[in-house]
Amino acid sequence: MPTVETERLLLKTFTPAHLDDLYRLLSDPDVVKYVGNGKPCSRAETETALASFGKHWKRHGFGRWAIIGKDTQKLIGYGGLRMLFETPEIVYHLAKEYWRRGLATEMARAVLRYGFEEHDFERIVAIAMPENKASIRVMEKIGMSYEGTANYYNIDVVQYAISRPQYRRDDRFYLLS
Repeated sequence: MPTVETERLLLKTFTPAHLDDLYRLLSDPDVVKYVGNGKPCSRAETETALASFGKHWKRHGFGRWAIIGKDTQKLIGYGGLRMLFETPEIVYHLAKEYWRRGLATEMARAVLRYGFEEHDFERIVAIAMPENKASIRVMEKIGMSYEGTANYYNIDVVQYAISRPQYRRDDRFYLLS
């Protein structure tokens, strides 16, 4: 599985060694407030999530990465692409001590580049609960446009998207290995 490096982040393959840090992330009520049922994950649910990340990569050739801060070499969140039915969806979650630093936007830009340049996707979507203003701002900053409301898995969301013709590669540091 590939690794992506940005100015401040490493997007790396998850390993079993990430379980404790991922559990800390997914058991934080503030981090998961706008995810699924909004309830923190148990350790068993986190183990299931970690296993599903690897299965998704094997099935689709893309997936979610562990987001590692280059300055600390610690897991600060996860993000990447997953399939939302038939469409690639960008996803991201950061530990709250890393919020409001532009890191989600930096990661999301790199993921769009990976999706459009390495997988030749025609369109990538992102969804968020309408109350999740921070995620919506990230979607807008990376050039996504509001498409409307939707309901996935019995959850009402707003949906944003960007198509290949709308995507604009920027000159920010990006290294794929």
